[in-house]
Amino acid sequence: MLELAVVSGKGGTGKTTLTASLAVIIKNKVLADADVDAPDLHLLLKPKKETENPFYGMKKARIIQDKCTKCDICRQICRFDAIDIVRGNYIVDEVACDGCKLCFRKCPDRAIVMEDSLSGYWYVSRTEYGPMVHGILEVGEENSGKLVTIIRKQAMFLAQKNNADYVLMDGPPGIGCPVNSTLTGLKYAIVITEPTQSGLLDLARLLDLMEHFGVFPFVVINKYDLSKEKTEEIRNYVMERGGKIAGMLPFEEVVVEALSKGEPVVKYATSSRVSREIQKIWQYVEGEIKGDA
Repeated sequence: MLELAVVSGKGGTGKTTLTASLAVIIKNKVLADADVDAPDLHLLLKPKKETENPFYGMKKARIIQDKCTKCDICRQICRFDAIDIVRGNYIVDEVACDGCKLCFRKCPDRAIVMEDSLSGYWYVSRTEYGPMVHGILEVGEENSGKLVTIIRKQAMFLAQKNNADYVLMDGPPGIGCPVNSTLTGLKYAIVITEPTQSGLLDLARLLDLMEHFGVFPFVVINKYDLSKEKTEEIRNYVMERGGKIAGMLPFEEVVVEALSKGEPVVKYATSSRVSREIQKIWQYVEGEIKGDA
């Protein structure tokens, strides 16, 4: 059983579009959406939730009013301006509180406690294409990396339980904490980029991160025909770094039509050129993975 993530150096490159189509193509797998800050794989796969589970991230401060002597120390030292005076009482703004514990440590009256804070939810759902584990953070909450780790563990548990061949993850964009949690321990990832200068620069940063974690990149260039010169530059760059070009997707308006209908493009337009290319991409990636086994 193999974990495989689809990632990108920035948002808007077609990562979720590709993941949804791979979800249709790949058989015997468990799906996971590791983009917990702004998930959207559910818009195309339409999961039906079976279980809902709370996610508690970092602890937040709370002031016990009966113990508080209103010395004002906590408000003065809070660098996040998370403590306000409301009707004469010192109150912690949970959204602004970063959980740093400084007020907890400095309060002379031990009037501040650190408590678990509901930061979001994670779900186990059913889709037409297999089980799916996904989640979302509440507005303003952090610790997305911790939630990604939970989602990955649950997806692996389901995959082992169902004797699945793959865990297919829609990863978060960029190179931040949730991406680190997505890539840690992986052997391969599919990287999607676009033929622009920003696409190349973001790809370079992501490949640096993948090299650090020892993850081999299969690179897909989306809308390659919009700039064949930049596409060739990206191809050469990937080859120089020892990666592989898994395929190139053309620009087609049918992709936008499929998204507007809430359907994976390989299902919405099976005979389109982009759908055929996505099929070839998976054939290539699967062949390389099996050949490396």
